[in-house]
Amino acid sequence: MSYAIGTPGQPWGPTEVAAWRARLVKQRSFAQDVLAAIDALRQHFDVSEYGALSYDGERFPLLAIRSRGWREDLPVLVVTGGVHGYETSGVHGALQFVREHAHELAGRANLLVVPCVSPWAYERVQRWNFDAIDPNRNFRAGSPAAESAALVALLEPLRGRVLMHIDLHETTDTDESEFRPALAARDGEVFEPGVIPDGFYLVDDAEAPQPEFQRAVIDAVARVTHIAEPDAYGQIIGCPLQSPGVISFAVRSRALCAAITGARFSTTTEVYPDSPRATPEQCNQAQVVAVRAAIDYALAAA
Repeated sequence: MSYAIGTPGQPWGPTEVAAWRARLVKQRSFAQDVLAAIDALRQHFDVSEYGALSYDGERFPLLAIRSRGWREDLPVLVVTGGVHGYETSGVHGALQFVREHAHELAGRANLLVVPCVSPWAYERVQRWNFDAIDPNRNFRAGSPAAESAALVALLEPLRGRVLMHIDLHETTDTDESEFRPALAARDGEVFEPGVIPDGFYLVDDAEAPQPEFQRAVIDAVARVTHIAEPDAYGQIIGCPLQSPGVISFAVRSRALCAAITGARFSTTTEVYPDSPRATPEQCNQAQVVAVRAAIDYALAAA
């Protein structure tokens, strides 16, 4: 399968990146969808700007939502969403959780939520940032992705103090039709077709596994949506199952978002919004239930 941009076998340079960017159009509004929703939360939560992106004359503030009355003696819980801008329920699931359930943690834990890590990509329904870089391979010191660098800086003071970090994602049909072919073209490699799993699953950190924690989250989500089944090889996205609906991946060494806090309990959710068995509302709800189950398990174990 050839991609519309670039020469097969040759990695992209600035010309190809510019051609890729020129194909993209704004499809939704970060200001209307996300900033307005966060503004509505300011009465009950502290909202701060931890950075801003400036791309081609556009400015995107990066906002974090925190518990009001943050206490140093309480455990810290982190929720992130929108690392990939096209993964809609990660953003809106995080916001829904804050609206509906964050108040339940008052006096029990400190909560920090970053609902949209990549606002430029959110507007264009894209995986990569302005520079054709995947933020979720670049959460590290000296990151080339501004989105990743800003979040690393925000969370660095909390490193080692975070009890639980859940990062909200989706796996979509466009992973196979657009984003993986684009990745192969960008890197000058041959695209190898894969299989998109139908259903919800989790990614545990193979370097610091917490299988009981993962199972608790899967069991809770199974009450609101279906869990992904393995393919004919007993795998999900090329990884063997740790347990039903859970795979392990080298999250830390690959500089993925869920590892940057060094949390005792961490996981990455993957929702499948293109399933005929799931609605957008169910996808958002699955993210909310996953966050609540992760928090309940972590606080009970603390």
